[in-house]
Amino acid sequence: MLVLNRQLGKPDFQIPLANAPKVKAFFHQYASDHATPFPVMKRLADQLQIGQLWIKDESKRLGLGSFKALGGAYAVSRVLATQAQKGVPIVTCATDGNHGRSVAFGAKLLGAQAIIFVHEGVSQGRCEALKRLGAEVMVVPGTYDDAVAEASRQAKANDWLLVSDTAKPGYEQVPMDVMTGYTLMVREMLDQADTLPTHVFLQAGVGGMAAAVTSALATVCDAKIIVVEPDRAPCLQASVLAGQATKIQPQQATVMAMLECYEPSSVAWNILSKLATGFLTITDTQCIEAMKVLAKGEPYLESGESGAAGLAGIQAVLANPEWRSQLGLTEHSVVWLINTEGATDPEIYQSLVNS
Repeated sequence: MLVLNRQLGKPDFQIPLANAPKVKAFFHQYASDHATPFPVMKRLADQLQIGQLWIKDESKRLGLGSFKALGGAYAVSRVLATQAQKGVPIVTCATDGNHGRSVAFGAKLLGAQAIIFVHEGVSQGRCEALKRLGAEVMVVPGTYDDAVAEASRQAKANDWLLVSDTAKPGYEQVPMDVMTGYTLMVREMLDQADTLPTHVFLQAGVGGMAAAVTSALATVCDAKIIVVEPDRAPCLQASVLAGQATKIQPQQATVMAMLECYEPSSVAWNILSKLATGFLTITDTQCIEAMKVLAKGEPYLESGESGAAGLAGIQAVLANPEWRSQLGLTEHSVVWLINTEGATDPEIYQSLVNS
């Protein structure tokens, strides 16, 4: 389903692109500031009958497998710089896998301990990846939102440093630091591409990445932003329909595990509700088919279950003449996508692309 945004305006929050050099300097000092690829997919663009298709490939970012490598680690550095603790600092968060991996990575770089909360649906492979980064993993019954609540409760009870990517009123600065980490990705895209986009399809869970990219791009172009969510976890689309940030009830689990969120980040919602053009839902089947397209593409892109959601989104729009017309997609359109993750669980990835 596509829902157009009728409430465009000026958001209360911004994620300035001007902060990207600070993020780059941090990673240059502690890890790597090498840009990830941003290939133009000519053959796929021809098949879709659009002008150009660019896909930012975050599948190998810092060896962690997703764009989230930028956000959590950078936010850990900001938290440790501003909040003193006695002894070895303990940072914590909830995760479906990728954000926690970045927080654990940042903690390891900076000499802190990470305690990461996951819900019971997170795969064993993703839990093991967290442990390999030195994190202690705590499994919480229920959904991602239950893990978020437990991480917050335990942080408060134990005086740990919470590094969440989900903003709520009164807890906004740290999630904004996470989002600031993503501005480096946007800066790279602007430097790598030879033309600005007319359309950008951005997948979303709580909305942090989509909002950060949207906010940063708004300062340099007027591209139409389409937010893509699983049809089983469309908290942002539901919020648009309700006219306010809305928590939805959990449904059947989606294969897009990194996007399975039931309540938007307050900062992300504020930005996207004012700047995004439309909110689109896709099915698991559509996403899996998009994974297969990228696995057979030229160039080949390893795209995990959530990474291919943007491509699934534009494929869905182009298959619907009314949606295509509403969004103004033509044979001259320049579309940007982000492959947000690679095979963060190789076993699941192989089972899906070979299905």
